[in-house]
Amino acid sequence: VQLQASGGGLVQTGGSLRLSCAASGRTISTGAMGWFRQAPGKERDIVAAISWSGGSTYYADSVKGRFTISRDSAKNTVYLQMNSLKPEDTAVYYCAADAVSRIGLPLKAIYYADWGQGTQVTVSS
Repeated sequence: VQLQASGGGLVQTGGSLRLSCAASGRTISTGAMGWFRQAPGKERDIVAAISWSGGSTYYADSVKGRFTISRDSAKNTVYLQMNSLKPEDTAVYYCAADAVSRIGLPLKAIYYADWGQGTQVTVSS
């Protein structure tokens, strides 16, 4: 599956952005979807994940209460609504798709088979 991430940009502290990840090539409704981020010199860390049904979600502690992940299976798209952005949220954000249905949400990058190209999010102080 091909994933196309969009919606990144430059925003001031406290601002909001909505990232989108559109999938093509096959349906993404069979597996979980995740958003990861990678800042310069740091590892790629999970930000949020959502199950194939949308019924289960996971958020990293650093974004709980500020970010919301959602998916629209009919549109084959997953979203990340980011509110109350902080400078430490600055990173390249990647969406990823798990190709299989699992029990529990995959929280490590190794479980995700397909990746988008990344979209830059920069939060100015």
